[in-house]
Amino acid sequence: MTGVLPSQTIETMLTNGEIRVSEPVVEGQVQPASLDLRLGNVAHRVRASFLAGQGRTVAERLSEFEMHRIDLSDGAVLEKGCVYVVPLMEALNLPEVVQAVANAKSSTGRLDLLTRTITDGGTEFDRIAAGYNGPLYAEICPRSFSVLVRPGMRLNQIRFRAGQSLLSDVDLRVLHERSPLVDGEAVIDDGLGFSVDLKPADGTLVGYRAKPHTGVIDLENIGHYDPSEYWEELHSSDGKIILDPGAFYILVSREAVHIPPAYAAEMAPFLAMVGEFRVHYAGFFDPGFGHAEAGGTGSRGVLEVRCHEAPFVLEHGQVVGRLVYERMADVPEQLYGAGIASNYQGQGLKLSKHFKAA
Repeated sequence: MTGVLPSQTIETMLTNGEIRVSEPVVEGQVQPASLDLRLGNVAHRVRASFLAGQGRTVAERLSEFEMHRIDLSDGAVLEKGCVYVVPLMEALNLPEVVQAVANAKSSTGRLDLLTRTITDGGTEFDRIAAGYNGPLYAEICPRSFSVLVRPGMRLNQIRFRAGQSLLSDVDLRVLHERSPLVDGEAVIDDGLGFSVDLKPADGTLVGYRAKPHTGVIDLENIGHYDPSEYWEELHSSDGKIILDPGAFYILVSREAVHIPPAYAAEMAPFLAMVGEFRVHYAGFFDPGFGHAEAGGTGSRGVLEVRCHEAPFVLEHGQVVGRLVYERMADVPEQLYGAGIASNYQGQGLKLSKHFKAA
């Protein structure tokens, strides 16, 4: 098999020990093209973010950087601006032909909760080499809101692939002609271009900006929090907004995206040289996202935007990201949004699931 491994193959990997778990897998943990990763029982508060490095283990490096340990058993607050390392309930014993990539889950990214996976011997975040045998850890740095977490919470996810199955621009154009990937014209240049919508069809609300001094968010609380206590509404009447340095924004793509069942996609930065802002912590788009076969009619991509050093003018239709498509090794038995609890099928501009609907 070549391509991204589907849910049924992930189930087999769990059965045969290529994915090891310290607690039984829970319902909904296996997604169409990924596996949710669960927090363990302890968090290590560390002085700084780190990678294990070649030939070193995360446990070794923790002895250098750990400040104190926090028992998560009864719930504990991870404070804004601090860095934590949490051992995960999942570990890997991958075949030599299977590699993995991890990413934050959608709700994690929408809370500006920087969550990355680190491994023994790792020299990159969120990238796990083929044949890796060892534990997994989540590095967590809350950027906008302090959060209350407990063991078993799922902040990040992992996707497995055998070989390389990225679609070229030529492949993407052929696929778009056969099964439209966006509504309207597709901007294809090193992936499928994603632009920002700052001229909504109704009203002037174009996004949200995180407030700087807020209460704690308990990640167990769904549809619980008043958005106005955590977010400032952003309105535009001329199709422009100015991003403030250090601020975090939730915006939405102009395009409605479709991911056909035999494909998966990942969000990537459009042009690193722009340098003034970053888009999207949570980059996985599962097979069936926005697609008719999974009950979708196109789903817009929610953009998690953080501005860097200088104020930056963002204008309607400006390309801010790109979707990179890959072939699935097989069509998943369960598609995104088709009979499973998929929070963001058919979405528009939308905060994380923890907030009350407007």
